[in-house]
This record gives sequence, structure tokens and C-alpha cells, in this order.
Amino acid sequence: MVKVLLDTDIGTDVDDAVCLAYLLAQPECKLLGITTVTGEAEKRASLASALCQFAGRDVPIYPGADQPLKGQQRQLIAQQANALQGWPHQTKFPQGEAINFLRRMIHTHPGEVTLLTIGPLTNIGQLFSEDPEVPRLLKALVMMGGVYNQESPEWERVEWNVCGDPDATQIVFRAPLRVHRALGLDITQQVVLPVEEVRARFSAPLLRPVLDFAEIWFAEFYPAITFHDPLAAATLFDQNLCAFEQGTVTIDMIEQPGRTYFQPGGPDSPHQIAVSVNPERYFEHFFSVLR
Repeated sequence: MVKVLLDTDIGTDVDDAVCLAYLLAQPECKLLGITTVTGEAEKRASLASALCQFAGRDVPIYPGADQPLKGQQRQLIAQQANALQGWPHQTKFPQGEAINFLRRMIHTHPGEVTLLTIGPLTNIGQLFSEDPEVPRLLKALVMMGGVYNQESPEWERVEWNVCGDPDATQIVFRAPLRVHRALGLDITQQVVLPVEEVRARFSAPLLRPVLDFAEIWFAEFYPAITFHDPLAAATLFDQNLCAFEQGTVTIDMIEQPGRTYFQPGGPDSPHQIAVSVNPERYFEHFFSVLR
């Protein structure tokens, strides 16, 4: 059983909701709690609670930071909250307690917790700054964020989760973690389903509310789901979905704040980045869990 804390910006790109549904359905996952981040963090918490309630699960949920450590918020609203009226959900949550909750869970289970981050890293940067012992107490940090392959067509982009709070991202990449694994846009963009296939294949009961949220994504943004965040989650349970390379990630803080650079290194290097993915194996795995 893998003990997981999920930090998410659920409510904009629908892949966060897909990821949470996967974790709720994954029999090998013990989901200790959820924290939310970026604009309208409380509405994002309500979206997470809708999925948890539909799954019949009592998972602690804490809204976290609405604003980045520095600069302007780039993700102001949680568009998918417009679908909440169709699904029972919480509307009241503990305020200002997200960081203390994460700290408490990690100290309670030293060396056992995998922190899965699928949004901007504001909560985690704050956590690591306030309690420098926490990174050493984690089993691993697995994140969706960045772009690492200079040959990829995605290389010129600054990935959303990273540029949402570059200062927090730099704090996290400098932290002394046992395992720090990152899946970048250059890998996750290879795992996509068009809208027609999503509607046809999302037949599992737990995907019903997700599909409702997804219709807002399809109408306002893009007629497909790219499985950025669910892929990151799935690597916790199937080690053969992606290949990883050890090295060092650095963050540009001046010319293109949030742009990520990877330098390959030896086994003692601090970071692992995904270098390939098997999309067919991924979808077989995903739909074996959500069926």
C-alpha cells in the first residue's frame, strides 16, 4: 500500500480530476489527504470533495495557497466549479491549515509518504521553508511539472505548474529529498485521448462526475484530455510505464522564470526525470483500475 498526499489545482485542466478518480479507485493507494492550490482554492477543495463523496470516501481536504509566494496569480478561477451543483460536495473547510496538515501527516508517517504534486508548488515551497526537516522525512516527491528534453517540440514552453510559482519550484528542487521524480510536459503530452474517445471510454461509475467536469474543459479550452497528472500518479503503482534518468534540474529565475533545465548525472544526483513513456501500457493500466 502506497501512502499518498495529493497537492492539486483541480478545477482548471480536467486531468487533475481524472488523477484523483484514479487514486480513489487504485486499490494499492492509501490517500491520506488532499490540499488544493492557486486561485479559488476553496472551490477546488469542493471539487475534490465531490469526487471523494461520490466514491464514498472520507478523505481530509484542505484548501491551501490562493496566491504564489511572489508575483501575480496566473490561474484566478476554478472553471469546473460550475458543474458542482450536480454533485454533493463540501462547502466548508478548515482555513489556513493546509501546511500544518501536510507537516503533521509527514511527521506521523516518517519515510512512508509519497507527496504527489500536480499543480503549482506554492503549498510545498511554503511547507519546505517552514519545516526544513520535512523533505528528509518523505519517502518520495513525485511531480508533474517542467519540460526537460531539449529536442522536444515542447522545449520552448515554460510548463504551467512550474511557471505558476517559480520561487516555490526552486525551493522544492533544492530540497534534500530521498527521491525527487518529475514528469515533464515533453512526456505527458504523448498520452492523449480526443473528446470522442473520452466520452466513449469513461464508463466507470467514478468517471461520471469527472466527465461532467470535463465537458467544461472541452467547451472552454480543448477537445481532448492530456493525461499529465494521471500519468504521474500511475508511475507510483506501475514502474514500467516510464523510464527515468538521474541528474540535476535547475530553474531559470531571470530570463524565462520557471523554465527548467536538466543535466544528466550519476546515481547520487538529486533528481529523476521521465525520458520515455509507453502510452499503450498506460491506458491499459488506467482502464484496468477504472472499469
